[in-house]
Amino acid sequence: MKTIADLLHEHPFFQGLAERDLQFLASCGENCIYHKGDYLARENSQANHFFLIRSGRVAVETFVPNRGPLCLLTLHGGDIFGWSWLFPPYISAFDARAMEDVRSLRLGGECLRNKCEQEPKLGFELMKRFARIATERLQSARIQLLDIYGPDHQGHPT
Repeated sequence: MKTIADLLHEHPFFQGLAERDLQFLASCGENCIYHKGDYLARENSQANHFFLIRSGRVAVETFVPNRGPLCLLTLHGGDIFGWSWLFPPYISAFDARAMEDVRSLRLGGECLRNKCEQEPKLGFELMKRFARIATERLQSARIQLLDIYGPDHQGHPT
């Protein structure tokens, strides 16, 4: 049976991290299964966890008044969800809902913050990884907005 450290080692987010760092972080994690329709996180609730998606699909959503939930992003195996645990007041900015059965590793935010304080070099490495993903997701959102609000195929603004 695989340990949490083994599962961390297999996830792309932790690729290239030293074995001792994976062992150090493993105590923050637990293996979780979410069934279709289950929420991994809820918008405006306490953000206590960081999720490594191992398999399945997760819809990142926000609630739009008079419309209901709006899917902003779909995550798959190999993706991560949640960095609100990093920044006070530790409140989730979005819902994360399982679109099918999802296997994930759930790491405790407070535990991770404490580990990063204990090992600043590791904390800096994790922050660089989060920053890279945040930048990629912002670029993706920018492209989506350009597609929605850009000119139509005849060159006219939509």
